[in-house]
Order: sequence, then C-alpha cells, then structure tokens
Amino acid sequence: MGVSSSAPMTKPELAKRIGERCRLTGQFRLRSGLVSSSYFDKYLFESDPVLLDAVAAHLVDLLPPSAEVLAGLELGGVPVATALSLRTGLPVAFVRKAAKPYGTAKLAEGAEIVGRQVVVIEDVVTTGGQAAASAGELRDRGALVDTVVCVVDRSDGQHAVLHDAGLDTVALFSSDELA
Repeated sequence: MGVSSSAPMTKPELAKRIGERCRLTGQFRLRSGLVSSSYFDKYLFESDPVLLDAVAAHLVDLLPPSAEVLAGLELGGVPVATALSLRTGLPVAFVRKAAKPYGTAKLAEGAEIVGRQVVVIEDVVTTGGQAAASAGELRDRGALVDTVVCVVDRSDGQHAVLHDAGLDTVALFSSDELA
C-alpha cells in the first residue's frame, strides 16, 4: 500500500486537510503552563504519508536554487527533510539539539555539511530560536547557512531572531492559513 498517485493536492486543499487533521479540541497544558481548549498537533501531518508527501511537493519550490544539503532539525524537521530529500534528491543531515556525548559526538548526522550550502528545515517556527541556534551550530562546523524553510510559521511574520542571525525565512503556511 503506497502513497496515492492521484492528482496533486492544491495548497488550499493541503492547508484545509492539515488544519482538520492536526487541530485537536479538549484540554491541553501548553509549554507556557497555560491551559488551552485547542491544540495543533504537528506530528499528525508529519506521520501521515499522504499529507507529508504533499507538504514536500509544495516545499520543493521554496528551496533556494543554491541548496546542497537539507538540515532536518530534531525532531519535527527530520521527517519533513527526509520527504523533501526524496522529492529533490538532495542529501539530508539530521541535526540534534545538542551534539551527542558518545560515539561520533556529532551534532549533524548523515550528509556532509562542511563547505556546503545547507538549508535548515523545520516543521513549525514560532520564535525561531531553535532554528537560529541550530544554524549557528552548523556554521560553527563549517556549513554555509542562510535560509530556513518551514512548513508552518506561527510567528505572524515576526522573524527578528532569525533575521538577526542572518537567516532568510520561507514558510509554506502561516498559522492563519491552517485555521
């Protein structure tokens, strides 16, 4: 049983399907400690092969032409980068939040990043703090990083942290488009 080979999903259709699939109602404790009656569970689109493939199909055109490596950030950026790699043929580096203290002690596993144009792939950007920190760590290890591509931008276009880190940010959807 493979991914459906039916006609590609339009961007509005994809937004509607992701919104329906990922928006949960109930009682949820947020990272801030507040309680909310709704929650956006991003892992529900990332674990759905049809939606993930459609997301990757739409992200292809958002990649800069100079891209040589996709850097999927732990945890949510990894499936997105992998799906995008299958669509583009670009290799993937799987980026941890911190280098592991054993074995190879690497921050980025997989594709070689030194001297290569690396695009950070993230599922959701809110403040951009993790993407900026990871881009800095990749740069410290010799990667050339100037772009973050994400599926959902929850920042309302407020990319000060990413801009200050010298990063352009490109998003497939704003959170409003998924409402």
